[in-house]
Amino acid sequence: MSKRNFILLIIILVIIIFAVLGFLYFQKRSVSPTDNGTGTNFFSPFNSFSNKPTPPAVTPPVDVSGYVPPAAPAQAKLMKISTMPIAGFVAFSKERLKDVPVVPATPPPAETTPTPATKKSKRVVPTPPLTEFVTALRYVAKSNGNIYQTFADKIQERKFSTTVIPRVYDSYFGNHGNSVIMRYLKPDGQTIETFVGNLPKELLGGDTTENNEIKGSFLPNNIKDISISPDTLKAFYLSETGDSMIGTALNFSDNKKVQLLDSTFTEWLAQWPNKNILTFSTKPSANVPGYMYTIDSTGKNLNKVLGNINGLTTLESPNGKMILYGDSDLSLFIYHTDTRNSDKLGVKTLPEKCVWGGVSDVIYCAVPILIDGNLYPDAWYQGEVSFSDQIWKIDVKSGNTTMISDPATVAGGENIDGIKLALDEGENYLFFVNKKDSFLWKLDLK
Repeated sequence: MSKRNFILLIIILVIIIFAVLGFLYFQKRSVSPTDNGTGTNFFSPFNSFSNKPTPPAVTPPVDVSGYVPPAAPAQAKLMKISTMPIAGFVAFSKERLKDVPVVPATPPPAETTPTPATKKSKRVVPTPPLTEFVTALRYVAKSNGNIYQTFADKIQERKFSTTVIPRVYDSYFGNHGNSVIMRYLKPDGQTIETFVGNLPKELLGGDTTENNEIKGSFLPNNIKDISISPDTLKAFYLSETGDSMIGTALNFSDNKKVQLLDSTFTEWLAQWPNKNILTFSTKPSANVPGYMYTIDSTGKNLNKVLGNINGLTTLESPNGKMILYGDSDLSLFIYHTDTRNSDKLGVKTLPEKCVWGGVSDVIYCAVPILIDGNLYPDAWYQGEVSFSDQIWKIDVKSGNTTMISDPATVAGGENIDGIKLALDEGENYLFFVNKKDSFLWKLDLK
């Protein structure tokens, strides 16, 4: 091939190649680009770190095991009732109007007007309001002797009386909360005066009066000890006459007094656990043997029950068959009057920091968390020691003990030294006074 022809062939091939490339280029530009979510970045199809595909939604796995996380432990319903130090209290049953939701009245159907000859008047009989009996509380303010009251389920403290008796040291209620005994020192600082008053009755639905006046009379000076009968209708008090200790029963309803005891021994503490029996224990001391006796409610048949126990303190059961007692070690025992055997319990406290259930099947106690090496009960009586208590329940039949409340953790961290423990009639509440400051507390048991 000649040189000239070879050059022409090369030129033709170059022209053909450019023609093909031009055709392909313009053919691609004629198609409009579409946005498929990857944008129009030229480098995006080749860059593995950009424009990652959106991962599919992840559905959390379903727990089919049936496992239910455990609930937080329930806190005991413990709360302070009084807003002031008190000298004594009573729990009693009180009638109140029942809260009933108001239902809009439905208008009666239209009736034809009767003729005068047939028209008869209808007597409208009012529907009596619904009422309920609930637990109520009354207590005496230490500072001025005013009486306050509230319901146990709805704490709404209100003043009941305005009769002023300054610096009441101790008080007791009888006659189902309608009578009160107050003890206080006369201005000479030595003579103990004891006032017995009758509270005015309240009308149903009208118990909002605060200006009630307490009227009554005085018992002999320097009464040493007072206890209330189980039915609350009587009080028993001990007073010294010459070289003797006289025990007298007072009837709240008619103010009659009957002497039941005349003893040359003067250091007695009395209790009235049931209607048939009164108990007498010697005042306790760690270094002195203590003794306990009983008499019937007529003042006869004096019997020795326990004796020769240092630091002896006692609390007889309502049925009279058992005696809760403690010693100078603060160990608790139950003495059975029929078998004359004693069972040691698993807690340490004083019987007077306990209360029996109504059918003598259970005991509730304020039990010290820590007991040091002092002489008991002397150190506690003299105020040298103050306890921090837990509330324990003791099953009398089985002997099992259960801690049901720790005030230091459920009452805002407040330490309580429990005294004057009492149950309401239905045993739905446990009431007690904190010896540290004399405030009234309640613990829901149901």
